[in-house]
Amino acid sequence: MFKDGESHPFFMIFLNCYTYLLPIFVETHLRMPNILLIEDDVTFSAILERFLKKNGFSVEASYSSEEAQKKLSNTKYDLVFTDLRLPDDDGISILTKVKEKHPETPVILMTGYAEVSTAVKAMKKGAFDYISKPFNQDEVLIVIQNALKGDNQQKQKSTEAAAAPQAKTEKKKEAFPKKAVTGISSASTKLNEYIKLVAPTDMSVLIMGDSGTGKEVVAKRIHDNSSRKDFSFIAVDCGAIPKEIAASEFFGHVKGSFTGAVNNKIGHFEAANGGTIFLDEVGNLSYENQIQLLRALQERKIKPIGSNQEIEVDIRLITATNEDLLQAVEKGQFREDLYHRLNEFTIKVPNLYERKEDLLIFADHFLNMANEQLNKNVLGFSDEVITIFQQYKWPGNLREMSNVIKRSALLTQGDLIEKSVLPMELTNPPKENQHIKSFSTKDNERDLIINALNEVGNNKSKAARLLNITRKTLYNKIKEYEIEA
Repeated sequence: MFKDGESHPFFMIFLNCYTYLLPIFVETHLRMPNILLIEDDVTFSAILERFLKKNGFSVEASYSSEEAQKKLSNTKYDLVFTDLRLPDDDGISILTKVKEKHPETPVILMTGYAEVSTAVKAMKKGAFDYISKPFNQDEVLIVIQNALKGDNQQKQKSTEAAAAPQAKTEKKKEAFPKKAVTGISSASTKLNEYIKLVAPTDMSVLIMGDSGTGKEVVAKRIHDNSSRKDFSFIAVDCGAIPKEIAASEFFGHVKGSFTGAVNNKIGHFEAANGGTIFLDEVGNLSYENQIQLLRALQERKIKPIGSNQEIEVDIRLITATNEDLLQAVEKGQFREDLYHRLNEFTIKVPNLYERKEDLLIFADHFLNMANEQLNKNVLGFSDEVITIFQQYKWPGNLREMSNVIKRSALLTQGDLIEKSVLPMELTNPPKENQHIKSFSTKDNERDLIINALNEVGNNKSKAARLLNITRKTLYNKIKEYEIEA
């Protein structure tokens, strides 16, 4: 028997175990995964941070590499999510620093400059994954969950992983295959011949084609088959750059040169030195920006804003447009001397509907990509879906097909993509207002934008999809044409 006030020994053992195990249980089962978000775009960072917190993650934001390094010195994070381009550093460098301090911490890189070679380089250096802006929210969550799951498995099987580094590298390479899908149709054969012909030269190439036809892919193939392939390929969406900051984006700036210039910034031209710079939607550049671009191309020198020192650049220029630049020249909207500087060789990229023999080749390619990105194992398409694909006009071309297949793969629960998971525009294509989708010249851009906004109830995202342009480009166009929306 125990006296009053004296504890039973078994109770004391239980109490001690409870006191010891409770914090461990809370730490391993109830703690929210801790993410370090490194992004210099304050608005985008706030949106992404809010989205991640809403989905059960603890997030700390940094707006520069220097700030992030201080946080990494004091805190161990479950995941690091970093932009590829920062004012004072780049994502590859941050990846290396993270891996030196915390080799088990997964790192995901994000960028608006979707580039296969950079992705492969990041993978070789230990990045878990690589995604491009704008994000699909479901994809972001899947990639993060896979990264956290992979991190736990890495901790449990570190010995096994260390024994096969080469296999790991090869697996990552497969996620970003270098060999592009070229197609077998006569239109694709002609396109491939032009690429093969011009790639070894240093000629400036103007790529023409409707939105979504894969103009950037063509530009990347030219770069990959040139003598500059071991240097950078920098892709720039001219339609997404406001004219006020275009000079800073192209040529960089020095700290303090204008309000908001809190750090030195390397511009796209300097970043592409030795390699290739690809300017998409070049027809959207303002007249002032066209003059700046022409001067840089003629002199092969750039001067960052606020700097007195010129920097010599050795670049190859590839541009793309879905407009008739000659018509823009005639109207005085595009400089004739710049047009001739860009147009040493022209390549016209055919629409997807003109490449009917390639349709299922591209469909299989995009399905493989979707399986890899979404961690799915969808085997193919039902006969009914194949028929729908072959009958559909694909106004958004390859970009539309990629999005349709990725969405359908995400919704598919069985082995085959069925009609039930296809978006309505494929299963019940509209028979009127088709003209809205031909957003190709400046003649009626303002009317097209207004009509699109009215048709979708002023929903900017839907209007952008209808016009086959990015939402950011739509906002710039709304501002340019002073449309009340």
